[in-house]
Amino acid sequence: MGNLFTSFMRTLVPIAAGLLLGLAADVGLDLDDGMMTTYVTAGLTAAYYAAFRGLESLAERIGWEPLGTIAGVLLGWAKPPQYEQASTVPVRVRLTFDPTEFAGDVQRIVERGGGTLR
Repeated sequence: MGNLFTSFMRTLVPIAAGLLLGLAADVGLDLDDGMMTTYVTAGLTAAYYAAFRGLESLAERIGWEPLGTIAGVLLGWAKPPQYEQASTVPVRVRLTFDPTEFAGDVQRIVERGGGTLR
């Protein structure tokens, strides 16, 4: 759940920053078309995210943790989310049903998971 929240925050904060920068650009520029404001907002959001994600990556490469932390906070979370690799389990399907073999299969599956049947 933490990774989901982290990735969510790292998306929302740059969008909010882009929106604020877009509103600031709208105040300083004579933009009559509402779509132009949308384009400016999207462009500023993308630039904001790219700049701070780039700084975060650079800080990681050069080992300067304060820069990485600042860039991460400005992206909404201090560190990039760490996504876990999904585990895969081979599945074998039988077209015939033999209760004895089925019970053995269930036992092997439970044992692989570190458990025992009662």
